[in-house]
Amino acid sequence: MGRLVIISNRLPVTITEKKGKLSIRPSAGGLATGLNSLKNNYEVIWVGWPGLPVSKAASKKTINSLLQEMAMHPVFIDSSKFNNYYGGFSNSTLWPLFHYFQQYTDFVSRTWQDYKEVNGLFAEKVAKIARKDDIFWVQDYQLMLVPQLLRSKYPRATIGYFHHIPFPSYELMRTLPWRDALMRGVLGADLVGFHTFDYVRHFTSATSRILNYDDHYLGRVRFQNRVVDIDSFPMGIDYDKFAKATHDPEVAKELERYIKETRGEKIILNIDRLDYSKALPQRLRAFDLFLTKYPNYRKKVSMLVILVPSRDTVGRYRRLKEEIDRIVGYINSKYGRISWTPVHYYYRSVKFSRLVAWYKLAPVALITPYRDGMNLVSKEYLACKTDGKGVLILSEMAGSSKELIGALQVNPNNTEAIADALHQALQMPEEEQIKRVRKMQKVLQRNNINYWARHFLERLQEVHQASLTIYEQFFNPKVEKQLLAKYRQAPRRLIFLDYDGTLTNFRSDPALAAPGKHLYQTLSELSQQPENQVILISGRDKETLEHWFGPLPLDIVAEHGAWYKKNGHKWRQYAKLDNSWKEELRPIFNQFTDRTPGSFLEEKNYSLAWHYRKTDPGLAEMRKHEFMDKLSHAIYGKSLQIMEGNKVLEVKNVEINKGTAAKRWLANETWPFILAIGDDYTDEDTFKAMPKQAYTIKVGFNETAARYNISTVEDVLSLLDKLL
Repeated sequence: MGRLVIISNRLPVTITEKKGKLSIRPSAGGLATGLNSLKNNYEVIWVGWPGLPVSKAASKKTINSLLQEMAMHPVFIDSSKFNNYYGGFSNSTLWPLFHYFQQYTDFVSRTWQDYKEVNGLFAEKVAKIARKDDIFWVQDYQLMLVPQLLRSKYPRATIGYFHHIPFPSYELMRTLPWRDALMRGVLGADLVGFHTFDYVRHFTSATSRILNYDDHYLGRVRFQNRVVDIDSFPMGIDYDKFAKATHDPEVAKELERYIKETRGEKIILNIDRLDYSKALPQRLRAFDLFLTKYPNYRKKVSMLVILVPSRDTVGRYRRLKEEIDRIVGYINSKYGRISWTPVHYYYRSVKFSRLVAWYKLAPVALITPYRDGMNLVSKEYLACKTDGKGVLILSEMAGSSKELIGALQVNPNNTEAIADALHQALQMPEEEQIKRVRKMQKVLQRNNINYWARHFLERLQEVHQASLTIYEQFFNPKVEKQLLAKYRQAPRRLIFLDYDGTLTNFRSDPALAAPGKHLYQTLSELSQQPENQVILISGRDKETLEHWFGPLPLDIVAEHGAWYKKNGHKWRQYAKLDNSWKEELRPIFNQFTDRTPGSFLEEKNYSLAWHYRKTDPGLAEMRKHEFMDKLSHAIYGKSLQIMEGNKVLEVKNVEINKGTAAKRWLANETWPFILAIGDDYTDEDTFKAMPKQAYTIKVGFNETAARYNISTVEDVLSLLDKLL
């Protein structure tokens, strides 16, 4: 069996210390249950914080010893640093921002620094136990930097990351000062998982807009020298555990007691953890409105509020609890009678048997968070409805709403809609209840917690294989050594070099991309070697290329082949070309330039180019498709073609391309050594024109006809320096 290393903020155990003696018991949480189910196929190892501050060396040694017997490895964190990492950055910055509570978000550089350091501690702990073929699965927002930290140590490792809370829209993500580092950290994984497609869409949008990686297709991103898949995996529950528990004698005993205590009243179950994202005051206000709007339900219906304590020492949470206390008191004083209490309110944790009993008893569950990554309470409630009777009222903002379409879905901000949904739920015929519940139960039975874990790992293996395929095309040291050896042995060498994106990085203004001193010197020395024939083959206009490179002893191809100039000769046209079509198309280019802030028109002798590098990526993507559609109609029947380059659309004569231009040099002589380097779609014609033995190299990791991919412009310049 292979080893699966699970990295989570907290180990799936509870450690207690009493009278100096440590005891450990396993946690019974859903995530721990699901991941431990993988033990049939993997050797499962956990890395995480042990759950309590430990400073004494003897205590650390004891905990290490006890946990290693359970295949767990603790990460010990200084208490001050842990507070900044967990209570600070994780839960006072990421949690509120990712749940759309920007007003509660703290932007504190000190907590960010400790977040980075603690993520580093997790990566270091993993490194101490890691083996070559391990699979690493990083869990949740507290450890967003860990995937990239592991990737830097193990470039070819299998790494997954799952994000258990919502991922916000780009407009919120962009407010975070450390957004780039967090995004790059997550993209260290081969597979990034979310609960719903909405979060996938937000993440890919942020990848495009923040990191400028817009090369994604159906959730697959080519990032650096790898493929990263971004996909949705709705997390399930241990369905059988809850369904079977309804027949447990202890649950039956609790259920019998609750039936007597409620005296025939219908219970609206409202259970959640104390958190501002759960919209708990809003639910109570909706119940208040329900009792006002439908007074005939007074004394017949009660709301049971079970509030699980959470961070109530933090001011914001303490104030939230005080608000809930006030609203409960207000409702009970407004409607209550000696014989009837409208709201039964418990601020405590509930043991499993009592929880299942309440799930079983309550004909209605009201679960309406403002925002929730998934919400497993809604699924647990349905699993306990073994007779099929019950109605779930669910927030459309909860991740589980995408699966539980049989629920009555409401906007959590609309108290009137919630009040009406309560009325609809209480009026719903049993036949309809059973029909809705059974459909949802089928989904939950199939997509349980074990399926979620297994499915994620299966996809992780698939994506990792795709990355390995790309890695095989990587221009690695072994290939470089072979290339340099053949270069030095060859009596004659032909070298084709694109310019923008190959010899220089793209600039927001193309006019600023003039060659620097080092590049100019490199090209000069390379072209002066008597064995070399160097051709600069570019889409730029001939005037710019002449201005920049005219004095160098090399050949130049301009406008993708419309013009060419051999060393020491004048510029010549590829053929007699017509450019009268520009008059007809120029107004279309001007129209889209005017409508698209940040874009501009570049007019060349035999082409028109629309650049949109400085345009907002979302707008650019929309305008590009609209522009291409309009251009396709405009050039129909003409000898023109649309070429899509790196943030540019260009229209030119169909006879012209870099491949046709390159053949002018290939036809005249047999070359023992040929090298062609380019970066975008326009260079694919060059690669296709090269003989099989040529070294063809694509800058970046898009699919290509080139033999090899190389990472960056800087790597290209390093290679050219080595040729010298």
